[in-house]
Amino acid sequence: MKTVPVSTTINGDAAEFICAPDETLLDVLRNRMGLTGAKEGCGTGDCGACSVTLDGRLVCSCLVLGVEAEGAEIATIEGLATGDGLHPLQQAFIDHAALQCGICTPGILVAAKALLDKNPDPSETELRYWLAGNLCRCTGYDKIIRAVQAAARQMRSA
Repeated sequence: MKTVPVSTTINGDAAEFICAPDETLLDVLRNRMGLTGAKEGCGTGDCGACSVTLDGRLVCSCLVLGVEAEGAEIATIEGLATGDGLHPLQQAFIDHAALQCGICTPGILVAAKALLDKNPDPSETELRYWLAGNLCRCTGYDKIIRAVQAAARQMRSA
């Protein structure tokens, strides 16, 4: 199968890769770029474990082709922390015990950041609707919601 060169930006850094036209962005990120934070939970866009932002829009990377990243800006879980410092969302997930096995956590964190970038003070209802596309099979969602609310408060006060 013919391959296609793609130039993009991933977590603020210029990146280039070659992929097959039918290769998903998730597979490119994991297998070609070594960014394994996004997980394949379902492969059908139903679980949110592979969530990334593409030009600021939250997407399931299992449903996006790698070639669609041409010229785009991609943000993954690997770009959330700054150096050795955790993002407030990451720290809040630790502080509020909002994670279990870790399969869903990267996607939830990316989704939560995308929401807080758009609305730094979401209501609990808005937060629950926004994260409804991210499934967690290990824990209840209350700790996740509380962690995101705590991070939002901290980010607003910073």
